[in-house]
Amino acid sequence: MSGAANSYIFLGPELGKKQDAVDSIKKKFPAAETSVFYVGETSITEIADSIQNHSLFAESRIIIIKNAELIKKKDEIELLVSCVKNLENDTVLIFLSDENRLSAGLDDCAHGANRQVFYELFERDKNEWVMSFFRREGFSIDKDCIAAILELVENNTEALRRECSRLILFLPKDKPVKACDIEKWLSHNREESAFTLFTRIANGDLSKALESLSVMLAAKEKAQKILAGLTSCFRKLGDYLTLLESGNANNNFELKKIGLSSPKARDDYAAASRRYNIDAVEACLALTAEYDTLLRSPVNVMENVLMDRYILKIIKTGS
Repeated sequence: MSGAANSYIFLGPELGKKQDAVDSIKKKFPAAETSVFYVGETSITEIADSIQNHSLFAESRIIIIKNAELIKKKDEIELLVSCVKNLENDTVLIFLSDENRLSAGLDDCAHGANRQVFYELFERDKNEWVMSFFRREGFSIDKDCIAAILELVENNTEALRRECSRLILFLPKDKPVKACDIEKWLSHNREESAFTLFTRIANGDLSKALESLSVMLAAKEKAQKILAGLTSCFRKLGDYLTLLESGNANNNFELKKIGLSSPKARDDYAAASRRYNIDAVEACLALTAEYDTLLRSPVNVMENVLMDRYILKIIKTGS
């Protein structure tokens, strides 16, 4: 096995299944030396040098290139394509991206089962995943509990597995789990995410919002992914404002229809509705799209600087 047969491309926003695919390759090479590179932090030349250099000590090597969608320059693509064509038998190369395609040329470096796109789970699949997880662990959990989990956890099985694994350490096994138990422990123990960031924005807390953002970026969370999460939050806020205007903001059925089941989520959107009207929500969505474009363009401004500016403008857009 050599060349493109040693090269893999795993794409899409479903992080859990994508990680499972990487792990399955690692199991085939248990003695392999694994190196991970982040495009944007390490130059493509350095990555190529690492691919081409032999290891003096390891029997085999697995080289993982994350944020591969950022590889756009023609000379960089050609360099990596050359590396793929000349991969040694003992070297496996894995390109990872949350996007669904890589740049032309690079996207052809893996074929068939070696190139897979892992899409977000459908709502039905997410519900079944959570239900199955808790049943395997011996917990009784209902639809309200599942709804609370899905509101507070990012939409991928990696995040769901991580947070549900934490939950089973605290939840009672001797009685049915309640949604308030889920909310209590997830709100207390969850890591920073676009959802916790939205909570800070909803309350107009600039310093906490910047702190939350800083923690995520330091943990290698992609800025585009954060913006995608906030886009979802602002769209949901628009739906909530529509309910508010029609007098249905206290209607449990209508709130559940737009994805607001837990008291914590409802409190967040109620707080946000006091700061943002429909026009402000549209302005925030436009601003989010603008900064998403800026982050994808070849600008010289650093990612964290752009995101700080974005948060400042989003907070100022509220009343």
